[in-house]
Amino acid sequence: MDLAFCSFSSGSSGNCYLVKSDSTNILVDAGISGEKIVDNLRVFDMSIRKIDAVVLSHEHWDHTRSAQMVQRLAVYSNCYATCGTLEGMGDKAERLPKDRLVKIHNKESFMIGDIEVKSFPISHDALDPVAFTLKRNDKKIAIVTDTGCITDDIQEEIKDSDLLVIESNHEENILLYGKYPYYLKRRILSDKGHLSNEAAGNCICKFLKDSNKQKPPRILLGHMSKENNTPKQAFLTVRNILEEDGYYVGKDLLLDVLEKGIMTDLIFL
Repeated sequence: MDLAFCSFSSGSSGNCYLVKSDSTNILVDAGISGEKIVDNLRVFDMSIRKIDAVVLSHEHWDHTRSAQMVQRLAVYSNCYATCGTLEGMGDKAERLPKDRLVKIHNKESFMIGDIEVKSFPISHDALDPVAFTLKRNDKKIAIVTDTGCITDDIQEEIKDSDLLVIESNHEENILLYGKYPYYLKRRILSDKGHLSNEAAGNCICKFLKDSNKQKPPRILLGHMSKENNTPKQAFLTVRNILEEDGYYVGKDLLLDVLEKGIMTDLIFL
């Protein structure tokens, strides 16, 4: 096994992903309860002590909620975060073990065990938010959520991924005519907010156009709003955009939706 991926939860109320090789186990974000993380790891007969690292994308609660608890129980793990993320976490960052805290920078590559991790900037209303790619041998995973727009840099970083987690937060018309107050709608729709289903579909089209992989990539739609989207709506909107551009699910890509609080099977690459 080169790499494997599992989503413990993906959504506006909590995000946590496991990326692993035979010898290395990484949590990308820890925005769900510590109890849930421990229980999910047990499904794979894993103790939380087997976690080698937690990498944090940004300081918001739905991504950092249990970072301190994981560090307390996973006594051999390090926590990786940008200086802005640590500043934004405030007192929570102060309670992380200093000897196991690793400060990272945008567009920095670093090794965690036998997995190469690279951070790169995203566009969100946080102090120094990043997304990640994780590589081992010729396999690559990209996780990009909490960005209001897809920049050329993001598109370049995710290129040739075997598995891509891409935010598909809201259906724009549902958001516009929904019950959210105007200021919150503006925030979500801004370049520092969240990606719509349509924006996710356009990103995937360009991703497929740029890909040199022979095998169809696995695309997972994540960080979905409970109020302004549904799994079915996200899938249909993205699929329609793909088909308009000549790409077909099952032939050119495998497309699935990550649902809030629902753990996926382990996906082997």
